[in-house]
Amino acid sequence: MISGTRNSSRHSSFRLPSFETHIPLLRVPRELPLVLSSDVPVVSSQQFAYLVRVIIGGQDFWLTFDTGSSDLWVVSSECTNSDCLPIKKYSEATSKTLSLSNQPFKLQYLLGSVQGTVGTEVVTVGPYQISSQTFAVASQTDGLGLADTGNSGILGLSFPLAASISPTSGTTVLENLFSHFDDSHRYFAYKLGRNETHDASKADSSFTIGALDPNILNDTSQLAFTPVFSAAGNAYDYWKLPIQAITIDSLSLPLSNSLVPGSQTPIAVLDTGTTLILGPTIDVNNFWAAVGTGGSARYNQQSRLWEVRCERAVDVRFKLGNKDGAKEYALHPEDISWAEELRTDGWCTGGIQANDGVNSGDWLLGDVFLRNVYVVHQGATATNPPMIGLLNITNPSSSMSQFQEARGLDSAPPPLVQTHSRSTGPSRGDLIAACTACGAGGFIVGLVGMMILRLRGRSRKHKIRL
Repeated sequence: MISGTRNSSRHSSFRLPSFETHIPLLRVPRELPLVLSSDVPVVSSQQFAYLVRVIIGGQDFWLTFDTGSSDLWVVSSECTNSDCLPIKKYSEATSKTLSLSNQPFKLQYLLGSVQGTVGTEVVTVGPYQISSQTFAVASQTDGLGLADTGNSGILGLSFPLAASISPTSGTTVLENLFSHFDDSHRYFAYKLGRNETHDASKADSSFTIGALDPNILNDTSQLAFTPVFSAAGNAYDYWKLPIQAITIDSLSLPLSNSLVPGSQTPIAVLDTGTTLILGPTIDVNNFWAAVGTGGSARYNQQSRLWEVRCERAVDVRFKLGNKDGAKEYALHPEDISWAEELRTDGWCTGGIQANDGVNSGDWLLGDVFLRNVYVVHQGATATNPPMIGLLNITNPSSSMSQFQEARGLDSAPPPLVQTHSRSTGPSRGDLIAACTACGAGGFIVGLVGMMILRLRGRSRKHKIRL
């Protein structure tokens, strides 16, 4: 055991493995209501979650793998309401290592809530065991749809500043992991797979801590690293980096000015707990106006979501990083014309949707972006701030061929991007004139992506609101 006391260093003791192993990570489907940023649920949608195996007090659970939050919490056997009845629950009576505090734990989400008590427990993630990890025991959940995936809670892997549990109560899982790694191993890496399975042996996802997946990469030389964006010195909250451009068939989409203080370009948050890509309404409307040339995209008034013809084949790329070192990352066409939503009427849900409630960044890059890249989240070292390393694993040419073979011929005209000033973005009036496929309701579209319906009432200054 590597010693370290909570009184002197705030970090619990930690056991390092003698070898590196992959940590099971599953992609599982779920039905979840989609909601507007300030409205009630309007439609159920087939989405998906990525679950990671975590052992808490000797008890085995599948928790949401979430780089867009920082807390660890698990549903307790004390939870008896319908939302948590069918899932595996943590037994306080069984554990011999649980220490509960008097501190209440309560989070009100946009859709649903969770409450319970803060405590400490022995927690194991893959080969790593933390002897006294701060977490929350949830005695009540409501409206979170946990039973759909068999999900028993959340493993948050963002920065401590974004945690809802007070730092005076203890440290996050990420802090405890990184505090006991040397500079060369202070990172975690993942690839989000496309296969839906509850069988870990069949999963095509990858999650490692302190090591790369040798089946993908043997060293970091192929990764493009960008310092995590921070508007206030060393105050890091989420894993975020600049967006330099978004292109559609090599045409550059005009982007709104960033609302993040101190940023000259739009800022993206990488969030495995969200399914889709979420962006400012004006930019997302512009995006679909371009893609929808020839009537191949539309705003659905009933579902309040953008839809696209299932055969619509476009080459979409995000250029991410600081100006001098930015790289393009291609998306598989099925992530734009979303494969999970193939319907008999020929229309698919768009992989990019509008939400103006994301206030920790301008764009939220969820799983439909992240499954196109291999990602390394590097903690701060003696010489570098926290960094994000990315490698594009989607080949634009072969993915387009695969898409067209599966979906058929796209007979729509090429995309047409309207020309607007980047400094101001298109006006509402301009967009109405230019976007014949939008529909009047397109300007109020908003989406809560997938799984983690972000807390609106946190005491932290920086947060994601969906």
